[in-house]
Amino acid sequence: MTLFDRIWRSHVIAALPGGADLVAIDRIFLHERTGAAALNALAAAGRSVADPARVFAVTDHIVDTRPGRTDQTLMPGGQAFITETRAATRAAGITLFDVNDPDQGIVHVISPELGIVLPGATLIAPDSHTCTQGAFGALAWGIGSSEAEHAMATGTLRLKKPRTMRVTFTGRLPEGVTPKDMALALIARHGAGGGAGHAVEFAGDAVRALDMEGRMTLCNMATEFAAMTGMIAPDDKTFAWLEGRRYAPQGGDWDAALAHWRTLASDPDAVFDREIVIDAATLAPMISWGTSPEHAVAIDGHVPADAEARVLSYIDLAAGAPVAGTPIDAAFIGSCTNSRLSDLRQAAAILKGKRVADGIKAICVPGSSRVKREAEAEGLDRIFTDAGFEWRESGCSMCFFAGGESFGPGARVASTTNRNFESRQGPNVKTHIASPATVAASALAGRIADPRGAC
Repeated sequence: MTLFDRIWRSHVIAALPGGADLVAIDRIFLHERTGAAALNALAAAGRSVADPARVFAVTDHIVDTRPGRTDQTLMPGGQAFITETRAATRAAGITLFDVNDPDQGIVHVISPELGIVLPGATLIAPDSHTCTQGAFGALAWGIGSSEAEHAMATGTLRLKKPRTMRVTFTGRLPEGVTPKDMALALIARHGAGGGAGHAVEFAGDAVRALDMEGRMTLCNMATEFAAMTGMIAPDDKTFAWLEGRRYAPQGGDWDAALAHWRTLASDPDAVFDREIVIDAATLAPMISWGTSPEHAVAIDGHVPADAEARVLSYIDLAAGAPVAGTPIDAAFIGSCTNSRLSDLRQAAAILKGKRVADGIKAICVPGSSRVKREAEAEGLDRIFTDAGFEWRESGCSMCFFAGGESFGPGARVASTTNRNFESRQGPNVKTHIASPATVAASALAGRIADPRGAC
C-alpha cells in the first residue's frame, strides 16, 4: 500500500453506493471568514457539534495585521465576521484562537505548532491550503462550508477515493534553492492541473533533507497543482517537531502513538497511479511571470515566446522578455506558504545591514503570534524594520484581497504567497510569486532579482 492508501483504509467506515466511502474525520479547523456561517447553519438546522474537542477555530483570514489591532478590519463589514465567529464558537463549545490570543495565527501554521495535526490523522478546513499539514504524514485537505457542517455534526464525510501520485525529488538542492522553488518548478513543468484527481506523496532524498517547515511549504503548493492533497511520510524529524506540543499525545500515549506512526510509509513495492521524478540538482530559484502558478521560470529565464496575449496584457510583460530586472512597486513576505521562522530567517539573512530600494512598499507578516515572538527574540524584527519593511501582527494579510488592504491598483509585487491570479492581491495588482530569499533580494534591488549571492 501507499501511505495514502494506509491512512484512507484506516478511516473508512463504510463503502457507499456510487463508489464513494464514508470516511472518519479526526480534526476540523474553521476560520472567521466562513466559520460562523457553518456553525450558525448547523445550529439553525437543530444540530450540534458531535465532538467539540475535535473542532478548532481561528481568526486569521480578514483580521487586521497592523500593530495595535482590534476587531476592526479594513474589509468593509469584516468586524461582523470576527464577532459572529466568536459568539458561534462559544455557543458550540469549541476552541477559538481569537484576535489577540498568544496562539493566534494562520490555521496551517498554528495547527502544527500546537500539535493538532498528527501523523495518520484526517484533518479538514474550509481552506484550499489545508494540504500544508500533509507534511506531517496526515491526510489533510480543504472543504466547503456545507461539508464542514456535515463533518462537525457526524464526524464523517462522504468521499470518492482519489488516485495516487508520487513526486520524487532526487539528489540534492543547489545552494539558494528552496522548497518554494521545488513546488514552482513542478507546477511549471507539469501544469497547474497536473495533480488533478490525485493525492500526491512527495518523496526522495531532496524531500527527506528538508526540515518540517520546508516540507510544509512543499505540501502547501499541492493545491496549486490541483491535487486533492500533498503529503510526506513522517520520520524522526516529524516526531521531534511534535513531541511535547499541547495537543500531541503525552507520556505512555506518546510511546504508543510513535510506534504506530513509524508504520506510516509507502511499502517499497507500492504502486502509484502516476510517477513524476525531478532531479533536484537541476533546479534554480523560480519566479512567476504570469497569472497562474504554472507561469513560472528560473530567475534567469524569459517569458515564453508563445505566452498567451491576454496574460501578457494583464501582467504587462512582453513575450521573450527576461523576468529578472522587471521593476517592482512592493514586496510581501507572509502567507501560509512562507511565513514561518525559517522563512523569516532566510529573508533576514539577505536584508541584514541593507535598505529596500527607494519607493518600495515592503511588508512582513509572520504566520503566527508564536513565530512573531520567536523572530523578535532573535532580533529579526529589527533587521526587517531597519531594512525598511513594516513588521506586522500575524494573519493572512495581503495573501488575498477581501475588500481590505492592498498595494494599490496596478501595483507590481514580489510576493511569497501561493497564488498570482488576476487581482489576487488587489485590483489589477501584478503578483510575482517566489521564495522569501528572492522577494528580499528583489525588495533591495527594486526589481526582480536573483537571490543567489545576495547575502
